[in-house]
Amino acid sequence: MEKRKIEIMDTTLRDGEQTSGVSFSISEKLTIAQLLLEELHVDRVEIASARVSEGEFQAVKAITNWAEKNNYLHTIEVLSFVDKGVSIDWMKRAGVKVQNLLTKGSLNHLTYQLKKTPEQHFSEVAESIASAKAEGIETNVYLEDWSNGMRNSHEYTMQYLEFLSTQPVKRILLPDTLGILIPSEAFQYITEIKSKYPHIHFDFHAHNDYDLGTACVLESVKAGIDGLHLTINGMGERAGNAPMASAIAVINDFLPEVEISLKESSIYQVSKLVETFSGVRIPSNKPIVGEYVFTQTAGIHADGDNKKNLYFNDLLPERFGRKRKYALGKTSGKANIEKNLQELGLKLNDEDLKKVTQRVIELGDKKETVTKEDLPYIISDVLDSNLYEDKIKVESYALTHSKGLRPSATIAISIEGKIHEEHAQGDGQFDAFMNALKKVYTKKSMHLPKLIDYTVRIAPGSSSDALCETVITWEKDSRTFKTRGLDSDQTVCAIKATQKMLNII
Repeated sequence: MEKRKIEIMDTTLRDGEQTSGVSFSISEKLTIAQLLLEELHVDRVEIASARVSEGEFQAVKAITNWAEKNNYLHTIEVLSFVDKGVSIDWMKRAGVKVQNLLTKGSLNHLTYQLKKTPEQHFSEVAESIASAKAEGIETNVYLEDWSNGMRNSHEYTMQYLEFLSTQPVKRILLPDTLGILIPSEAFQYITEIKSKYPHIHFDFHAHNDYDLGTACVLESVKAGIDGLHLTINGMGERAGNAPMASAIAVINDFLPEVEISLKESSIYQVSKLVETFSGVRIPSNKPIVGEYVFTQTAGIHADGDNKKNLYFNDLLPERFGRKRKYALGKTSGKANIEKNLQELGLKLNDEDLKKVTQRVIELGDKKETVTKEDLPYIISDVLDSNLYEDKIKVESYALTHSKGLRPSATIAISIEGKIHEEHAQGDGQFDAFMNALKKVYTKKSMHLPKLIDYTVRIAPGSSSDALCETVITWEKDSRTFKTRGLDSDQTVCAIKATQKMLNII
C-alpha cells in the first residue's frame, strides 16, 4: 500500500521567535533555515512575519537570495496580513513567493478584534489573495483561533471554510492558537473538515499550553491532516508549539501508513544549534533532545541492558545522532561501572570492581553525577588505597579563608586511636592545614616529608562540580613517592592525599 505523505512545515524562525526574549540575528536565521532544509529535510520553512522591522526584512532577503540560488524558494513562507497590499509589497521587495495570510477563524476574534461582519472579512481576504496572485505570490490561509471557532462558533468557521474552498489558495492552515484542544477534539474537528473537503490541503498548527501538543499532532494525522507545523525544541509563545523531535518520533513509530521526509539523525544537531542561538536551554529531561534522556542511572537498568537489552524501547539514541550513557552515582551498580569501563577499554577483577563501585556510590552522595572520564582517577585512588592500612586518620578539620585575614586551619588527627588537635595559619588553606599537622608531629618528635610537587587534574569536559584528583610528590630520606586524593573539592583532595602519605611513612 502506498504511504500517505505528510508535509512538515517548520516555524521556529517565525512562531518560535515569539518565545519570550528570543531574537535571531540575520546570520543565525540564515544558518537555521539552511540546516532545516538541507540537513533536517523539512518540506517548508516559515521564516518571518511581514512588516515587522528592517532587520526582519534583511534576514528574509538573505534567506530568499540563498534559497533562489539553491532551488528552495518555493519552500520559504512568510506570515502576512489583510492590509490592503502592504504585506504583499513587503514580500515582493524581499523576494518571497509564498504568503501565509493571517485571517480570523473564530467569530469571537472577528467581532471583537476586527469589528467586522463575515461578509466584509471574506471580501477583504479575497482581495488579498487576488493581489498576491497578480504578483506571482502563492497564498496559504491561516484561520487564527480556529480551534475556538470550531468549539464555540462552528457555523461561522464552516461558513468561512466553504468560502475559502472557492478561492485560489494552496493550503488552509488550522491553528490551535491558544492551545486549548484535547486530542479527541483535534481528531473530531479535522475528521469533519477532511470529510467535507477531501481534496483541499489542510495543515494543523498545535500549541502546547496543556502539554498536549504532540498528542494532538498524533490525532490530527490519524484524522487525515495533510501537513503539520512544528518548531525545534518546541519553541513558541507561552508554553510553545508542538516540538519537532517528539512529533516526528511519534509519527515514525506509531503511524506506519504515513511517510515524512525528515532525517531523524539530524534532529539533535539542529536542536543544539537552535539552543545556542536562542539562549533558551533545553530541559535535561526533554524527550529525544534532553541531555539525560538516553542515560540509564539505576544499576538494575544497566544490568538488564547487558541481558538482552531489557530496558531499551524503540527510541534508540542512534536514531537521533546520539549515544546511550550509563550514569555513575549513588544508584550505580556494577553493571553501570562495567558499561563505562568497556567504553574506556578497561577491565577489573571482581574484587577491585566491588571496591570501585562502592567508591562511586560514596562520591555520588556528594555530587549528582560521576562522569565516565572520572573513572580512571577513581580506579587509581581505590587501588592506591589497597597498599596500606589506615592507622592515621584526619578525623575533622575547619578551614577558613576570609578577605584581609590569613587562612587558618583547626585539625583533629587520630594516630593509632589517640586524638591530637592543633590550629595554625598559612598562605592558603592547605598550607594552614600542613602547618597545623607539623605542630602535631613536632610534639611527637616526628618529621614530615618535604612536599616537592603538587598537581591537580580535572577530567576533560567537566563542569564546576567535577571530581578532581590531586597528586602530591613527597621526599623523605632522599626517596620520593606520590600519593593521590580524589574529591569534588580541591582542598579536600589534597588532605586525602596527605592522609595517605601519613600512613605510608
